Amino acid sequence: MPEAKLQEFAELLFFAYRDFTGDPDAILADFGFGRAHHRVLHFVNRHSGLRVADLLEILNITKQSLGRVLKQLIDQGYIMQQAGAADRRERLLFPTERGRALAERLAAPQIVRLAAALEAAGPAPRRRCAFFSKP
Repeated sequence: MPEAKLQEFAELLFFAYRDFTGDPDAILADFGFGRAHHRVLHFVNRHSGLRVADLLEILNITKQSLGRVLKQLIDQGYIMQQAGAADRRERLLFPTERGRALAERLAAPQIVRLAAALEAAGPAPRRRCAFFSKP
């Protein structure tokens, strides 16, 4: 594929990312939060009981970066932290009801965008994608 065409695709990805994150960004601004808060809240909500070590690996960020964001989310009642049952040094993260509600509010416009894009693409792309063929 010519480089110019690849550049066009790269540009489309920039626009898609801007639009995909725009609605949650506006919601997060009302709380004084940013995209890092969104990512942490998303993964903790989707994987309740996630270990801090696993979250660091998923997000590929430093302990210091996660620590600041996580402290805010815990202090403001969006996430709670518990010691592991088998290993008390483990820190497990759980969304609170408030955290679940915010995560769902942030995801709602993104889900609408994804559903519309998949609908517009038609059935062929969904058949080729292994993600959609899982039970």
